[in-house]
Amino acid sequence: MATWTGSEPTRLERRKARTRAALVTAAQAFMAEGKLSPPILEITQAADVGMGSFYNHFASRDELFRAAVEDALDRLGAALDVLTGGLGDPAQAFAQSFRLVGRLHRRAPTLSKSLLTNGLGLTEASTGITPRARRDIGAAVEAGRFQIQDLDLTMTIVTGAALCLGQLLHDHPDRDDAEAADQVTEDLLRMLGLPADEATRIARSPLPGLDSLPREAALG
Repeated sequence: MATWTGSEPTRLERRKARTRAALVTAAQAFMAEGKLSPPILEITQAADVGMGSFYNHFASRDELFRAAVEDALDRLGAALDVLTGGLGDPAQAFAQSFRLVGRLHRRAPTLSKSLLTNGLGLTEASTGITPRARRDIGAAVEAGRFQIQDLDLTMTIVTGAALCLGQLLHDHPDRDDAEAADQVTEDLLRMLGLPADEATRIARSPLPGLDSLPREAALG
């Protein structure tokens, strides 16, 4: 007979986790459709949970939608980890992730606009794509690939570049998003200390297909 160790979730905890996940998934579906202010009743109906269950997990619709964005960012970050996992050069891993995220402004406009709305909080975010960028930049510094003085200031610049790129692409829909993302990446690599010719080579190297990124990470 198995002995209970106390480490496995109880049935109640599993049910609560399923309810929360259903609410987050419903919110992501609404965001993918561009519906950013649906009634809470409509959200709970889409999640197939009771109205009272909503307030057991979230104090407001805004709190739920923030959780939905954070969940999507975590999924996106995990997908980027997979796509860059075979790269032995942390400078290339950083560049590839930045280029892919740049392209997602057009592929995932709802997530992109949510990021732009909450952009100031990204620099200090503990989940999602920001800590992964910090990790890759730090690894590149340790490997002697990047030359920077202050990681926090560098992250401010990198985050600002990502957000401003997204805003530019939304404001100018005729601009080539791939070319813009690659050019910004090249400029960042040069700023971080790579020689110009190497920055160009890395920023223009082949990328895995965007279809490799999960749709649920993009919010449509």
